[in-house]
Amino acid sequence: MPVLLEEIRHRLAALQPSIVELEDESARHIDHAGAATGGGHFKLYIVARIFAGQSKLTRHRTVYDTLGDLIPHRIHAISIDARTPDENAR
Repeated sequence: MPVLLEEIRHRLAALQPSIVELEDESARHIDHAGAATGGGHFKLYIVARIFAGQSKLTRHRTVYDTLGDLIPHRIHAISIDARTPDENAR
């Protein structure tokens, strides 16, 4: 899924993140029903100023909106840890 990883990174660049750590965890979910459809499982750690003043739910919605049509077809599941630069520094 290297092409999909690059597509995800490209779309997340719109949030102007200072850090993006993206891990493809699809191999850990091989027997999961979502894997049968070809959708990947990912873990995301992202730090961006855009998250300042946003609740955790709003941060997740911001990421989901950015990834758009990749969910739920190419991305079956994504675990998101979204922080501001100040939160990351602590």
